[in-house]
Amino acid sequence: MKTLIQNGRVIDPASGLDEVADIAIAAGKIQAIVKKGASLPEAFHAEKTFEAKGCIVAPGLVDLQARLREPGYEHEGMLESELKAAVAGGVTSLVCPPDTDPVLDEPGLVEMLTFRAEKLHRSRVFPLGALTRGLQGTVLTEMAELTEAGCIGFSQAEVPIADTQVLQRALQYASTYGYTVWLRPQDLHLGKGVAASGALATRLGLSGVPVAAETIALHTIFALMRSSQARVHLCRISSAEGVALIRAAKQEGLKVTADVSINSLHLSELDIGYFDSCARLTPVLRQAKDRDALRDGLKDGTLDVLVSDHSPVDIDAKALPFAEAEPGATGMELLLSLSLKWAHETGVPLQRALDVVTAQPARILGHAKSIGHLQVGGVADVVVFDPQEQWQVTSDGLHSQGKHTPFGFARSGMALPGRVKATWVNGHLAFAA
Repeated sequence: MKTLIQNGRVIDPASGLDEVADIAIAAGKIQAIVKKGASLPEAFHAEKTFEAKGCIVAPGLVDLQARLREPGYEHEGMLESELKAAVAGGVTSLVCPPDTDPVLDEPGLVEMLTFRAEKLHRSRVFPLGALTRGLQGTVLTEMAELTEAGCIGFSQAEVPIADTQVLQRALQYASTYGYTVWLRPQDLHLGKGVAASGALATRLGLSGVPVAAETIALHTIFALMRSSQARVHLCRISSAEGVALIRAAKQEGLKVTADVSINSLHLSELDIGYFDSCARLTPVLRQAKDRDALRDGLKDGTLDVLVSDHSPVDIDAKALPFAEAEPGATGMELLLSLSLKWAHETGVPLQRALDVVTAQPARILGHAKSIGHLQVGGVADVVVFDPQEQWQVTSDGLHSQGKHTPFGFARSGMALPGRVKATWVNGHLAFAA
């Protein structure tokens, strides 16, 4: 299918392009980016035209943290629904963690997941392999075999490694073969609470997670990185102290990148309200000063990427007392809007707002250089959205099976900017409003 997206404001953070242009798509590739006043290639004859006047045309979003609940929930069709949610939010590539059921610690499981995802012709799925077998923190997985099966890195998801020697050996092995280890810095013992330590948690009678849970883990990781020279991506930083430590590590020259979730970027512990289980999240929501530091860290590049932390949760699992409710919230459909909201509230240029959800996460993936970028000859992963259109998040309006989000309009009163009009994946129209 030859498609022409015309008259849109084309923004590509990777190249710095920002002007009105037409994009010609054929055979899954971008054939031409034609600026105003120029002509299309003679050989290109559009079979379908999409009018993007008044809209922004950008690279498809790349989400580095999205749970699909498969393997494990095939009977509920979770893969299909969550990938539908992805393209509805403009997400054309996503990374899924290995804490599935069963855990992604065998090549066959990884190959099955990627095969099933490809058949749906929606978002590209990049799995993370388990760092240790069963995520038990004792025996390393066959990283080379998992990489051949399609894994782009290795992670423990939400399960810290208790034995520091095992973590050291994992980083040494990964460094030897050039693999990236994805870690969420949280101490095993200090991180067992359900809310941020402080006056609010005390008043509500909730067990706390101190900032030290994150900083102690960061100090350990950085010490091991110095000796192993490993490349590490830090997932979902939650505290001001954590941002400061990452800034210092980057200045030191350690090969570290980091991301922050939409939840930590916009919310604080006060959003727990009266034990609202939609705010039962991992990492826990912290104080306003932490949220502000995270915003500044993303703005100045200390934090590289914004992620959705998409974790669809069953209705019954949320209908429990706060401390017993399953942590997580739906987020992929909100990633673009909440990036725009952050930019509007902090004075960040639109290009930077798109950069943290397109070019920067693509850079961290490394091998997938053509995603997150609009270039002639590159893959045609494109999103068109109206930056002026406001919309309200409702359960009925979400494509994900996970209907719980702290950004629901009835709960937050937030009207979000930026409505996706169409999404193309590999030149295929995967979503149209």
